Amino acid sequence: MKIREVIDRILDYHPHLEGYKGCDTFKCGDPDAECSGVVCAMSPTIHVIRKAIELGANLIVVHEPTFYTSADEDGWFEEFGNAVYEEKRKLLDDHGIAIWRDHDHMHANDPDSIFAGVLKYMGWEDRAQIDTDTGLFAHYLVEIEETSVEDLCRKLIDTIGLNGARVVGDPQARVSRIALVGHLFPNDYTRKDGSKGEYSVKVIETLEKKADLIIPGEVIDWTVLSYIRDAVQLGHVKAAVCIGHYNWEELGMRYMKDWLPGLLNNEVKVTYVPSEDMYSYVLKEEKPC
Repeated sequence: MKIREVIDRILDYHPHLEGYKGCDTFKCGDPDAECSGVVCAMSPTIHVIRKAIELGANLIVVHEPTFYTSADEDGWFEEFGNAVYEEKRKLLDDHGIAIWRDHDHMHANDPDSIFAGVLKYMGWEDRAQIDTDTGLFAHYLVEIEETSVEDLCRKLIDTIGLNGARVVGDPQARVSRIALVGHLFPNDYTRKDGSKGEYSVKVIETLEKKADLIIPGEVIDWTVLSYIRDAVQLGHVKAAVCIGHYNWEELGMRYMKDWLPGLLNNEVKVTYVPSEDMYSYVLKEEKPC
C-alpha cells in the first residue's frame, strides 16, 4: 500500500470538506512510496522521528505543525537560516519519511476525533455531553464523582504522561462538574443573531452556570483565569487545570491508533508514539523556618 493510499483512506473516514485549502497536507516525503509503517503522534518531534526510524515506519501522521510556523508549509521560508529546521529536514529526508498532518479533518469528525480520544482514555465517555451553544468551540461538559482538584490533576498526569500540571484555584477544592473548553485566546465569535461576542466571556458563562473547573487548551491570563482567581478569593469553588495545548489533545492521537488499523485492513503496522510533555517544572524552594 502506498503512502498516498493510506492518506486517502483517512480522508474517506473523515467528513469531506468541500474546497478545502488548509493545513492538512504533506510536509515532506514521497506520497507514492510504498508505506512501510505508520506512526501516529501529536507532534513530529525529533524523539518521534527517531522512533519511526527505529520501527522502520516511513509515514508519520501528526495533528500539529512540523516546521514551527502557523502556516505549517513544507519548508522554511524566512530570510534568516534555521539550523534546527535544516537538521530535522535532513533526518527526515535521509530516512525517506513522509509527514502528513491531520488537524482540520480530525476536528471536523462527528464526534470530534481528538476529544473522542480524550474522553475515552480519561474514562469519561459515558459522563460527557456536548454544549454547542458556545460560538467558536463546542464545550464538553463532564460530570464526575466528586474529587479534589489535586487528585484530578494526578489522573491527568498519569493518563497523559505529564511532568506536572498548573492549577489556578485551590488544589484541595472539591469539584464534580468539568468543562473541556477551547483555547482562551483574545478572540471573537459570531453569535446566533449575527453579533460579535468574546469567546472567553462564553467560558465565564459556562463557569457561572455549568462547571466548577475548566481544562482549556492555550491560555492567556487576563480573561477567564483572572475571573477564576477573583472567584476563589471571594470564596467560590472554581478552578482551571492548565496542562498545555499539545498535552491536552495528546490522547486524540492515541485514539487514532485504535481506528486506523481497521481502515488499512491491518495491512500496514500502525504505532502510536507519545510526543512527550514539553514542559518541566522548577518548584519554589521550601526554606527552613
